[in-house]
Amino acid sequence: MVAMSKIATGNGHGENSPYFDGWKAYETNPFHPTERPEGVIQMGLAENQLCFNFIKNWLIKHPEASLCTPQGVNKFKETALFQDYHGMPEFRQAVAKFMGKVRGDRVKFDPDRIVMSGGATGAHEMVAFCLADPGEAFLVPTPYYPGFDRDLKWRTGVELVPVNCESCNNFKITRNALEAAYVKVQEANLRVKGLLITNPSNPLGTVLDRDTLKSMVRFINDKNIHLIGDEIYAATVFMEPEFVSISEIIEEEDVECNRDLIHIVYSLSKDMGFPGFRVGIVYSYNDSVVSCARKMSSFGLVSSQTQHLIASMLSDDEFVDNFITESKELLFNRHKYFTWSLSQVGIGCLKGNAGLFIWMDLRKLLKEETFAAEMELWRVITNEVKLNVSPGSSFHCQEPGWFRVCFANMDDYTMKVALLRIRTFMLKNNEAMVPLKLCRPSSLKLSLSRSLSRRMDDFMSPGIMSPHSPLPQSPLVRART
Repeated sequence: MVAMSKIATGNGHGENSPYFDGWKAYETNPFHPTERPEGVIQMGLAENQLCFNFIKNWLIKHPEASLCTPQGVNKFKETALFQDYHGMPEFRQAVAKFMGKVRGDRVKFDPDRIVMSGGATGAHEMVAFCLADPGEAFLVPTPYYPGFDRDLKWRTGVELVPVNCESCNNFKITRNALEAAYVKVQEANLRVKGLLITNPSNPLGTVLDRDTLKSMVRFINDKNIHLIGDEIYAATVFMEPEFVSISEIIEEEDVECNRDLIHIVYSLSKDMGFPGFRVGIVYSYNDSVVSCARKMSSFGLVSSQTQHLIASMLSDDEFVDNFITESKELLFNRHKYFTWSLSQVGIGCLKGNAGLFIWMDLRKLLKEETFAAEMELWRVITNEVKLNVSPGSSFHCQEPGWFRVCFANMDDYTMKVALLRIRTFMLKNNEAMVPLKLCRPSSLKLSLSRSLSRRMDDFMSPGIMSPHSPLPQSPLVRART
């Protein structure tokens, strides 16, 4: 047999992790309301399908945005011919303007710093190639998106070192945790080249507060290492506190920062629900990184047809304003219903205000506090309950019993079927729940009893939504009442 490369024969892609195993279970038996009503429901895909009708209506009203219509065919030839890898000027201008809109127009982005890539996956790899050599390391707070192990490590040879964050402080990123991880890397004789953060967080569904962001900027500035801000969920913040971009922090007077160290990865996959369009963006404040990334973008350009459509859509200010408002409201309502439904069967989750998922707390269902027990529970949920949810260990979470559950990638009927399956499972397992060890010890058993659940509230961590936490109210809803 002819030998292949180490990259080809290695396991750097990570497809053997439980995160991807759940996808395989879904793909072999996908749920369909009539053809496969007993199939696996996909709750492992962070995808925003809630606004497609809104987008569809815009497309019907603007057929000229597509090159494959009588109204748009006159643009076909010039768009189909060779395009410079800088990207169409109108595309970069529209994306830069949209990035500003998503951040409340509190900061502006320079179209000349927009570098396009084939999705956020390609953008992350491109940044890693620009900033680090094989064997050098990036710090990444946990829990973090499992795909980072593929995106930043597989072909670049870069190492990712977890920064351990804990549920006792709602997985907050602290300076002490950053320093501990930094020392650990140095003791391993590795060179730290940067810190990678996800804001809003995948999988937590939370945003980083201003003080935490300032602390991280001071940290990377003190260490003279890079900061990569993954902000691909920026427009999914549906409830206070508002999203604060790293681009805003470096503008503040009390923050000293070498801007050459700051880089943002963005995408339209999550905020607009366009993962199939493969629109990824690298926005760097470093001229050399912009230049290098632009050359590397030749390996993963966005098609000119997609650029044309996106430029047309995002140049429509009225559409963009209405889309952002509509998306936030739909996400808020879906999140509220989903978390409330879980609370009715005794399931808590981390209090979140962003993203397309919740960080579900099933620690009380573990037979023991081990990752082996987490995997046993995950296999039951996947194979018997027929739900593809993602175990916390696949996100490098240091505490067993947490699961990421996506809620925006399905229609209302499928969501209700999923919630019914969860309810049935919880009713069967209620008596088998193990008392949960929280930050403050408690021997209480979480059950469906309303009075007992209310007493449990006194023992719940402030950031964990208990089964009877009051429903939050969106700023959008409050404005209407």
